[in-house]
Amino acid sequence: MKTIDLFENLQFGDKDPRAEPLHVDRQGRAILFTLKPEQSIREHNAPSSPFFVVVLKGQGIFTGGDGVEHTCGPNTLLVFDAGEQHAIHAVEELVFVGFLHGVPSA
Repeated sequence: MKTIDLFENLQFGDKDPRAEPLHVDRQGRAILFTLKPEQSIREHNAPSSPFFVVVLKGQGIFTGGDGVEHTCGPNTLLVFDAGEQHAIHAVEELVFVGFLHGVPSA
């Protein structure tokens, strides 16, 4: 078993959001995202996997493929379908973990 303290040594990028891989293998990925207030992740998608998000800290505006904005905070689970466009904007310091199935290049 592997254990990871998600809040140990959190790092934030000065200009851009930060994405820190926590675990990567052929079955999937767990990535820790940290954003300072007003930082954004532009619209994009994960073509071959659903993208599951668990918000740990802060508030962010998450936009899915339908274009509807949802302000979400801690203890929220978001599910984006494979290929679904999504974008994120931090309202305040935002920390979340994203999970994807499989790693094509692993």
